[in-house]
Amino acid sequence: MSDPTDAAPQPPLPEQQQEVPGRTGDMNPVPDHGEDSYRGSARLQGKCAVITGGDSGIGRAVAIAFAREGADVLVSYLCEDDDARQTADWVEKAGRNCILVPGDIGRADHCRTIIDRAVGEFGSIDILVNNAAHQMTYKELADIPDEEWEKTFATNIHAMFYLVKAALPHFSDSASIINTASINSDDPNPTLLPYATTKGAIQNFTAGLAQLLADKQIRVNCVAPGPVWTPLIPSTMPPETVADFGKNYPIGRPAQPAELAAPYVMLATDEASYISGATIAVTGGKPLI
Repeated sequence: MSDPTDAAPQPPLPEQQQEVPGRTGDMNPVPDHGEDSYRGSARLQGKCAVITGGDSGIGRAVAIAFAREGADVLVSYLCEDDDARQTADWVEKAGRNCILVPGDIGRADHCRTIIDRAVGEFGSIDILVNNAAHQMTYKELADIPDEEWEKTFATNIHAMFYLVKAALPHFSDSASIINTASINSDDPNPTLLPYATTKGAIQNFTAGLAQLLADKQIRVNCVAPGPVWTPLIPSTMPPETVADFGKNYPIGRPAQPAELAAPYVMLATDEASYISGATIAVTGGKPLI
């Protein structure tokens, strides 16, 4: 058996910095999204999924895994056209359709556009993965601009409400909603205060929504990752923090996006029919509080 502490690049990582929102190809090392490792087994055959933030990071890994499990995918992303096109290429190599929809999910009208496009292309929606997120690092409360607080909430939590509300009439029987929370939901990093606060809200939103939609046979769950090596890290954290990213977790390194795909696949399958309102922690050995 392989040692998980040796399964991927370990800190210290090269110090690096990018402009927000970051680009996959500029990262060192380039993340592993399961391009060469994920093997599907038709667990999502014939299903259709909407994934926000599907251009890179966890979203790309989930898109690749879903496609190899037999699902068509709509990828929502902000403006990273090159990254999104690479994701689409992997989905299409798996023999599935991929629709790319750029734009700001912090706007309710754009969220409705995403759902309208998915319904127009697929007819209905089987899986909605609310994954896109925004974060920035601030050492002092006074340094957080009002606009930054509002943008973080608009992207990370308001969009989930807009998307679910728009998708509700179009969900198929036994649909699955999967929200990306974070270890920050339960163990907030004070330098990521706006982000951490929204992640706590996502976990609460998930638990309440699961109860609200249970009579419609729609399951709602969330995945709570620990540190994951995505473009969000070098574009929102100082270089010295990037170098030690994930070092203080029991496994001693950040996860690769490929290591997050499995719980999303599991929650999306019909086999998970009695799992709703759950938080699946993928935190490298650090327990949620």
